[in-house]
Amino acid sequence: MASISLPRVLQPRKSSLELERENFEKFQHVSISKAINAIECPVKEKHVRSAIIGTFQEKSSRTFWESVNRLPLEGNRIVAWKFCHVLHKILREGYESVVPQSQRYKDKIRNIGKLWGHLKESYGKLIQQYTQLLIVKLDFHRRNPRFPGNLAVSQEDLDSIGENNVNNYFEMAVEMFDYMDEILALQSAIFGSLDMSRSNSMTSCGQCRLAPLIPCIQDSSQLYDYCVKILFKLHSELPADTLQGHRERFSKQFKDLKQFYLSANTLQYFRNLIVIPPLPEKAPNFLIQSEFLGYVTPVVRLPTDLEQSEADASEFNDASDAGSPSGSLSGDLVDLSVPQLAPAAPSDEWIQRIELLQQEHFQRMDKLQQEHIHKVEQLQQENNKLRQDHHVIVDRLHNRLADLETALATKDSELLQEKQLHEDLMRQTTVADKTEEAEKRAKAFEDKFLRLKEVYSKLREEHIQLLRQKADVDKQITGIQKANEEAEKRKLEVEAQLTELVADRDKVLVLTKELEKSQIELQKAQLITQEQHNALKNILVACISEAEVIVEKSVHEVDNPAISALSCTPDYFETLVVPLRDSIVALPTMVPHSVETVIGNWSYFEKLIRHVIQMAHLSAAYTLQAKATSNTSPDIELGEHMAEKCKDFGGSILSLLRCVKDEEGSQVVKQLADSAVEKMDELGSLLERLTGQIKGDSVEIVGDMVETELANMDKAIEEAASRIAEILSKSRTRDSGLKLEVNEKILDTCTALMLAIRILVQKARLLQAEIVAKGKGTASAKEFYKRNHQWTEGLISAAKAVAMGAKFLLTAADKVVSGEGKLESLIVASQEIAASTAQLVVASRVKASRDSANLTALSQASRGVTQATGQVVATAKDCAQLIEDNEELDVSGLTLHQAKRLEMDCQVKVLELEASLQQERQRLAALRRQHYQLAGDVEGWEIMDKP
Repeated sequence: MASISLPRVLQPRKSSLELERENFEKFQHVSISKAINAIECPVKEKHVRSAIIGTFQEKSSRTFWESVNRLPLEGNRIVAWKFCHVLHKILREGYESVVPQSQRYKDKIRNIGKLWGHLKESYGKLIQQYTQLLIVKLDFHRRNPRFPGNLAVSQEDLDSIGENNVNNYFEMAVEMFDYMDEILALQSAIFGSLDMSRSNSMTSCGQCRLAPLIPCIQDSSQLYDYCVKILFKLHSELPADTLQGHRERFSKQFKDLKQFYLSANTLQYFRNLIVIPPLPEKAPNFLIQSEFLGYVTPVVRLPTDLEQSEADASEFNDASDAGSPSGSLSGDLVDLSVPQLAPAAPSDEWIQRIELLQQEHFQRMDKLQQEHIHKVEQLQQENNKLRQDHHVIVDRLHNRLADLETALATKDSELLQEKQLHEDLMRQTTVADKTEEAEKRAKAFEDKFLRLKEVYSKLREEHIQLLRQKADVDKQITGIQKANEEAEKRKLEVEAQLTELVADRDKVLVLTKELEKSQIELQKAQLITQEQHNALKNILVACISEAEVIVEKSVHEVDNPAISALSCTPDYFETLVVPLRDSIVALPTMVPHSVETVIGNWSYFEKLIRHVIQMAHLSAAYTLQAKATSNTSPDIELGEHMAEKCKDFGGSILSLLRCVKDEEGSQVVKQLADSAVEKMDELGSLLERLTGQIKGDSVEIVGDMVETELANMDKAIEEAASRIAEILSKSRTRDSGLKLEVNEKILDTCTALMLAIRILVQKARLLQAEIVAKGKGTASAKEFYKRNHQWTEGLISAAKAVAMGAKFLLTAADKVVSGEGKLESLIVASQEIAASTAQLVVASRVKASRDSANLTALSQASRGVTQATGQVVATAKDCAQLIEDNEELDVSGLTLHQAKRLEMDCQVKVLELEASLQQERQRLAALRRQHYQLAGDVEGWEIMDKP
């Protein structure tokens, strides 16, 4: 005993849970270390699968990241590359909490990419590109948390995520485009790094680089599918011009993705690992909605997924059977003759025994049902694969057969012609003197005829061979059809087994229902008491009291001076009337003669409470919004009258609630409900007077504004054109060299754009005069504008937008020439003015005749503005490149310290620009949402005013 040390004796024993946790962590660390090793070979799926299963067992990614932090990610490029691959698989297939928990490690992933990005060859740039893809994936899931890691969602889920809002779909499409760009950039870098002489797809080093493309193909296929569906939906609700950038970006990605899939299909390495879906020959035309009907979703299949899922399921089932008490039960059905039902109340022991048997049987039955369903799905997959392979072979043979038949027909025609020539020549030689020259020509034609005959024979034999091959294929088709019939028979057998299982389950349910009936009778005998009656009555009184507080607060808020600053449109206020009226009218039908009659019916009691609380909230909202609507009245007396009616309505609702709480009966409740509805009708009549006043004023104003805004638009364009000419003159006097060249190019294109806009405005004014002359009849132009005030408001909005765009272009050009602005602002200004003129064209085109010559001239002028805008954008980009080429940094004379300092300054500048870019993207999204809301009004008058 003296030789034993004291600390060792006093060391506490570990519990079974601690030992199990320790063994789990050791196993996970070994699996992850084997998956992410320094050997240049592809990651083994069994090690990755162990790590993925670990996240499900732990329901977390903590152990995975603890193991990763021990690896030499910064010291070995192969380890860093395999880490990116394994992390991509974990994010796709791991437990649902892996993605949100991995958000905190983005800086670590980014630093690994920056570190290896300095390595200009081998895996350096690949690691940097892969880390960028992983960060974009994490950002995508952070902004769209309802997408799982594997991106698999149904059409219903996709509609639910977008919330049927074009703004959400617009931003979602941009984020998916960014995601797809990173995938395409990574695959391009991987294929570009392969050395066909050393690292092809059948070597371990080549497979090490190509293996991560499998999850990339899975992600890209789903992103492509969602982008197609979202873009078709956007084109059904937004103008085509607004989505031009989306179409161009999708078209480029479609070409790159198609090339990516073709390159991957040519490699032997991928043929046994993944089935890549073919993409159509041409990208979908989103301007034609009918093309969506023929769209087929590309499906990526992993041939090993089915076998792997079965192995995983067996592992889980073995583990659950070993640790659960039901693991030793036999597969026989429950013996219904064993338990003896007592005529009186059942004992607790008997009830527990029945429940245990019932649970065990349901578990076995569910397990068998899942196994049968799994077998049916497996048979269907095998059947679909056979059908696809058969269709490919048949299509290929049909195409080859058609080509040979065409060639055979051509050769037959040539052979017939040569034969006729030969016969003519023979007749000529017979009539003539049979000279030596004629004999030579006849011999030459005869040789040619023999050669053609030989070619014809070969084609005929090849055609016969193909017909024999087609017969063999038909036999294979017959075999496949027989296999399908056998599969259908097996499916019917499985369905019959499922029917038997359901029948057995019904028997158990009958037993369960009898048990439930006995339990309900026992509960009824123990519960119809006074304490329950009092408790339920107190709940009802408390809920009605809370509803009274809600309504009283809204009535008091009507007299609050602070609410006088709020406003509400009459249109929105009218949407509150119908649900509130229905709720008030339905209340008397739900109130019983006395509370005792519904005390035992909890569902009825619950509906009454919900209805009372809902009516209180609707009444409070109705009262406050009525007060806010009265604030918009130009007639102060009318507004005050509406406010008084609001309080009267609130008082009637309070009386109605007190009547329900005091149990005065359904007849009294109905009288008070009718009184509340009358108060609502009085408020509705006052609302109609207010609506007439507001609409009358706006119609009068719009008739006076149209000519003013059109004149302001002409004036703004003239001032902008003259100001640009003045700026060009000053620049020629003040500047020289490269700066003068840049300024002249920019201002010349701006002048050409203003000239095109001036022509378009002139054509628009001519078309407007034609529209007014045809539509006003004997009335004045002002009366025509008032009668068509919605169209006129759109015309005014378009004129304001053109004037604002001209001023913006002038300001941008002035700043660029003076050296205070950027060329990007000039590009934005020119694009904005093009959009504004397009709005003016749409506003002018709404009421014009289709055969109008002025409308044709306006369309031509619109194309001129578009071309001039493109010239401004192209010139600005050329000038930017010219300036950048002239300002190249000379680093030949820098010292080590100076070069390092400049490098750090550049990194700081890059981070600042990235942060600024993110902020500007958020601002752009907010501005787009506001633009769509405003554009909705234009679409409204465009639809209403169309003949």
